[in-house]
Amino acid sequence: MSKPEEVVNQVPEDEGSDIEAGGLFEDPPDFYPPSPPPTTEHYTMKDGSDITLHLVGHSPLEAHTLWNGAVIISQYFEEHPEEVKDKTVLEIGAAAGLPSLVAAVLGAKKVVVTDFPDPDIVEVMWKNIRGCPMLAVDREEDRNIVADGYVWGAKKEPLLAHLGEQPQGEEGFDILILADLLFRHSEHSKLVDTIQFTLKKKPGSKAFVVFTSYRPWLQHKDLAFFDLARERGFIVDKFLEIKTEKPLFENDPGDEEIRKTVTGWTVRWPTEEEEKAAAAAKAKA
Repeated sequence: MSKPEEVVNQVPEDEGSDIEAGGLFEDPPDFYPPSPPPTTEHYTMKDGSDITLHLVGHSPLEAHTLWNGAVIISQYFEEHPEEVKDKTVLEIGAAAGLPSLVAAVLGAKKVVVTDFPDPDIVEVMWKNIRGCPMLAVDREEDRNIVADGYVWGAKKEPLLAHLGEQPQGEEGFDILILADLLFRHSEHSKLVDTIQFTLKKKPGSKAFVVFTSYRPWLQHKDLAFFDLARERGFIVDKFLEIKTEKPLFENDPGDEEIRKTVTGWTVRWPTEEEEKAAAAAKAKA
């Protein structure tokens, strides 16, 4: 049996350090068994509507899995549609893009769903968009959702271009979605960079960060993401904790209760009052 730190869906602890160089695709010959065929999952909305989700076959970027975080934040949006209705939404590391699809169905103004610019992953995101009956349109340009490739921490301009011209000082997205991305500890800084680049500096704008610590013995490293966000000046608040019936990966090691628990956090810019209070506290220190 492998040691615990070597298990969990073949995701090593420092898996993301060479993502920009494409190192995630450079595995030794026969490292993986033959790739399984693409699969499908289904998500049923509260009104009974069905969303069919196509997933790629095995992916070193974990895009072949419908993660609990994506399901839970989608359910949250259904219970709180005001969080996305008439808002601009960006999802990063989306894989199948379920939360983005739900946001678009709930009336988001514009949704940009992204993942690593691998052709298969981007094609699957588009397939899920075009196959969603609630998002059917006569003309492509009338869609309120688009898919694109994006490397975390890269330039924001290609993403913002999907929103068209915005007033000066109001550039960015109202809502960001990060579902089950924190296990890539080496990429935390780039994830926070992306929030800084793309989150609109406006009251009500926020990033929803939803995740499970699938490696319980590394939970402290998952949570270190929020320490980094605070260091960058963001306000972090926990808004959700849900325990699923069973872990997503039942044969993985570690505390089962932690592996069953999904938590949700918001990351947002401070208000003027909060900035003043922080400056006053710093001056007194």
